[in-house]
Amino acid sequence: MKLLEKVLVRPLILTEKGNRMRESMGKYLFEVSPEATKVEIRQAVEHLFDVKVRSVRTMIVRGKAARLGRKRVQRPAWKKAIVTLAEGSKIEYFETV
Repeated sequence: MKLLEKVLVRPLILTEKGNRMRESMGKYLFEVSPEATKVEIRQAVEHLFDVKVRSVRTMIVRGKAARLGRKRVQRPAWKKAIVTLAEGSKIEYFETV
């Protein structure tokens, strides 16, 4: 994957757990492209937000079963990244939302 702008799909800012992690531990949550590697995620966050990343952890979130009328459908799986910033760094975008 070459374009760093396409690595990060969206920030996950509307969760209580994400807010607690951001405020107390300096960890930020992102939905990322399923093909993205940890190195690409680190480079994308450092390039787009001008911060220093200490570590990146990724996980695959399995899609939930849902119902549409009588039909049972499966929501798609997606990839989540937990990005830990270096001491004293923070992303200003998250502070204004």
